[in-house]
Amino acid sequence: MSIQTSIQSHVDSFPPTMRRVADVILERPQIVMENTISELARACDTSEASIVRFCRALGFTGYPQLKLQLAAELAKESAEFGGNGDGAYGADISPSDTLAEMVAKIAGSEILGIRETADSLDMEVLQRVIRKLERAKRVVLFGVGASNAGAQDLAQKLLRIGHVALAFHDAHDALVSAALVEQGDVAIGFSHNGRTRETMAFLSAARRNGAHTVAVTNVPDSPLAEQAESVLRTAVRETTFRSGAMASRIAQLTIIDYLFVGVARGRYDRTVQALKSTYEIVKELRGDS
Repeated sequence: MSIQTSIQSHVDSFPPTMRRVADVILERPQIVMENTISELARACDTSEASIVRFCRALGFTGYPQLKLQLAAELAKESAEFGGNGDGAYGADISPSDTLAEMVAKIAGSEILGIRETADSLDMEVLQRVIRKLERAKRVVLFGVGASNAGAQDLAQKLLRIGHVALAFHDAHDALVSAALVEQGDVAIGFSHNGRTRETMAFLSAARRNGAHTVAVTNVPDSPLAEQAESVLRTAVRETTFRSGAMASRIAQLTIIDYLFVGVARGRYDRTVQALKSTYEIVKELRGDS
């Protein structure tokens, strides 16, 4: 996972002094390469000790290692996507951007989100969830806002191959379903920041009632993840103008595709027949018979 994405995923859990450092670096990553630790501390209105703690929270031994790794990361992104190395592909969309620049930033954000999500996935966890879904009597899914799109998409895909899968728009309906799950069922909650109260309540209730709980989130140590027996992590960057939020939706849908294809390939012949049957049954309604 990139340094910028790692900072983004942990920013809400940082204490105020480290949060200021994170905000400054996320806004303009080049500040690390251009400044000494003392200069960065002044720019963030904090101390050199706080900068060191920030580096160690990200897994670095100190500021020089952060500077070196971030320089390599920005150079790689610049070489891959073009641009002048000013962090455009981790940066926000600005009012001065041309239409082409806006398209490039969104495309870059989504490409990075898909790639980093794939790279950061724990394959053992993914396999465990696929096996649980294969054997589940029913699957219940819930997310709020943009995260609900993922719940609806996976439910629709599983239904097409013969699984009992229910996704809910309403939080009360989701909680009712969670209260009625049993051992052998699977409950999946979607939340980018892992702090959505309704989704946390949904997973908590499902876990108490015996379902295998799964969290799809960008923050693996979030409150939502604490309610889950299996955590599938997305890895995307959030931005003010929401290019990151669009990337988070794409990353969630990517994980959904991994889950669906993982389940489908385990019963290949039945899946192919089910997809053919469900396609044919609605063919007349589409007017392409």
